[in-house]
Amino acid sequence: MRVFVLLFNARTENEGIHTLKDLRSQRNKVLMFESEDDATRYAMMLEAQDFPTATVEAVEDEEVKEFCSDCDYDWEIVPESGLAVPPESNVDQTDWQAEKSEEAGMSDSELDRIRRQLEGLI
Repeated sequence: MRVFVLLFNARTENEGIHTLKDLRSQRNKVLMFESEDDATRYAMMLEAQDFPTATVEAVEDEEVKEFCSDCDYDWEIVPESGLAVPPESNVDQTDWQAEKSEEAGMSDSELDRIRRQLEGLI
């Protein structure tokens, strides 16, 4: 089955996959979205929380499950129209580093565009 995951620095040597830390088990978990629109919405919510921009990538669920097994991560399928919401707090340091660009941040107009998109989804 094809699912959608969130990648940072997609198709680079510094690629990272979005994970959540389960507070009870302290284990990392990869979200696999059945819907590309839901994955995009989640990525936009992360970006609104000042998280680096994520790329939505389509992959086979078995590939993600194998990756999770190799890394000792858990995984969860987010059903279509399942309302996944990022946690209010993010980790302070990632296992990957955001790609450096010439501009350190986004312009106000870019942030306003993202906010309008998010508001339109609600």
